[in-house]
Amino acid sequence: MAWLNLGEILDIHAKKHPMKLAVKDWCDKVWTYSELNIRTNKLANGLLNMGLRKGDRVAVMLYNCAEFVEIYCAFAKAGLVVTPVSWRYVEREIEYVVDNSDAKAMIVDEEFVNAINQLRPTFNKIDSKNYIVVGETTPQGYTNFEDLITNSPDHKPDVKVDSKDTWAQIYTSGTTGFPKGVVRSHESYAAFFLINAVEFGFSEKDYGMIIMPLFHVNSTFYGLLFLYIGASLFVGRDKGFDPVELLSIVDREKITFTSLIPTHYSLILEIPEEKRQRFNTSSLHKLLCSSAPARSRIKRGILECFPSVELYEGYGSTEAGLVTILKPEDQLRKIGSMGRECLGVDLVKLLDENGREVGIGEIGELYSRGQMMFDEYNKMPEKTKTSFRGEFFSAGDLVKRDEEGFYYIVDRKDNMVITGGEHVYPSEVEEIISQHPKVRDVAVVGLPDDRWGEAVTAVVVLRDGENATSEEIVEWCRGKMAGYKKPKRVIFIDYSEMPRAATGKILHRKLRERFAEPI
Repeated sequence: MAWLNLGEILDIHAKKHPMKLAVKDWCDKVWTYSELNIRTNKLANGLLNMGLRKGDRVAVMLYNCAEFVEIYCAFAKAGLVVTPVSWRYVEREIEYVVDNSDAKAMIVDEEFVNAINQLRPTFNKIDSKNYIVVGETTPQGYTNFEDLITNSPDHKPDVKVDSKDTWAQIYTSGTTGFPKGVVRSHESYAAFFLINAVEFGFSEKDYGMIIMPLFHVNSTFYGLLFLYIGASLFVGRDKGFDPVELLSIVDREKITFTSLIPTHYSLILEIPEEKRQRFNTSSLHKLLCSSAPARSRIKRGILECFPSVELYEGYGSTEAGLVTILKPEDQLRKIGSMGRECLGVDLVKLLDENGREVGIGEIGELYSRGQMMFDEYNKMPEKTKTSFRGEFFSAGDLVKRDEEGFYYIVDRKDNMVITGGEHVYPSEVEEIISQHPKVRDVAVVGLPDDRWGEAVTAVVVLRDGENATSEEIVEWCRGKMAGYKKPKRVIFIDYSEMPRAATGKILHRKLRERFAEPI
C-alpha cells in the first residue's frame, strides 16, 4: 500500500472542506483548499504541456510566496521534481545547482531575471521556452506564471506518481563545501508529516507559519506538513527578518505554531519588553527551535518571553529528517540536550572511528535509521555509500549520551580543533564565551599554528555599544575550561560579517578560510 503524496491529499482536502483557508502569504494572497487544488491542477497540466515529463527536475528560485507552495503541490501531482535554488547563491553556485540537477525548466522571481539572463547561455539542458517568471512583468523569453495557470486545464493530471518517486532535490547549506543535492521521495515526506504531527500534537485546527526560506528543508518539513493534515499555512517573508513583524503576524493571524532558529529568537528577545507586550501572542501553543543548537541564555529567554508556550527543540538533517526531539517538560531539566529519539526512529548509534559504540558520556559520531530518510546524494554514489553504515546514516555530527538516554551535540566532526594533540570541540568554548555580558555571538575555529598545529581562535561579535579586549575574553574563560581549550587568539568582527548558512548555522569553514593567513 503506497503513501499518499501531498498532491493526492490536497485533492481529498478540497472535497472535504473546500472553503477552508489553505494558504495565505505575506503579500496577502489567500487561497482556500478548493482554490489551491484547482490552481495546482492547472499549473501541473501547464508544465506537462510545455513538454516536461515525470521525473524532470525544475529549478525554482523564488522568495517565500504562495506560488512556491503551489509549485510543491503541483509537482507532486505531475511527478516533477522541485529543485530549489537559494536566492543567496552567487552566480557560480546557481550555475552549479542547475547543471548538477540537470534541470529541464526554471521558475524565477522577476527580481532575479537579470541575473538568470546572464547565466542562460550556460544552462544547456533548459529549452528556451521553459523559463517561467513569477511577478507583475513578463520579460522577453519568459512565460508568466499566472498566464500559465490561467491558460491550462483544471482536470487532475494524468500521471501515475508512486510514493517512492522523487519529489524534491534540496541542496544542503554547504557547511562543508559545495552543496550536495539531497534526493527525497514522496514517501519520506509523508512519513515526516505524520510522525511530526503525532510528536507535536498538530491537528487540522492549527495555523502554522514559516519564515525560513522554502528553498530550505525546514520550511518544506514544517510548512507543507500543515497542508498534509488539512490545517492552514501562513507563508512569511524570508528576506530581511523583522522580529516585530513576526509578532504582529502572530497577533493578527492567530498563528498557533512556528519553527525558528536561535538567531530569530535572539532578535525577538532584543525587542524592548514594553514593545513586545503590545502584541497578543496567546494563540501560539507551540514553538520549535531548530537547525542550530540553542544556547542556554536563548532558551531561558524564550521561556520567559512566551511563558505559556510549549517549546520543542529538534535535531535532524536534510537527509535524515527529524532524529531526536527535546520535549517541553525536559527543556529546563535537560538544557543543552537535543532530546531522545523521535517516533519512528531506531535507537541511535554513537560510533567511534573504528565503528564501535561508545559508552555513556563518551563522544561518538551519530548514526540514525528511520522512515524519513533520503534516498541518495545526486550523482555522488561514493559520498552516499560512505555516509551509511548499513541502513544507519551519519551527517557527521559528534554527540554524547547521558544515563537517561538524552543526547547532546558536541560539534561537527569537521569543526573539531586539534591543538597540541588535544581535541577541542568549538561548541563547548562557544557556550562559555556566549555567556559574557558583552558578547552577542561567537564562533570558535582552529587556525594553522606552527607551535600548536591549530590555535583555538574565538571570532567574537560584541553587543551594540560594547567594547572589549582579547585579554578580557580569554580571562572570562579562565577556570571555566581546561587551559588548552582557552582561545589563543580573539578576533572581533561586526555581526554582518559572521558567515551563515540559510539555516542560521555559522559557517566555520568560511571563518577558517578568511583568517587562516595572518592579519
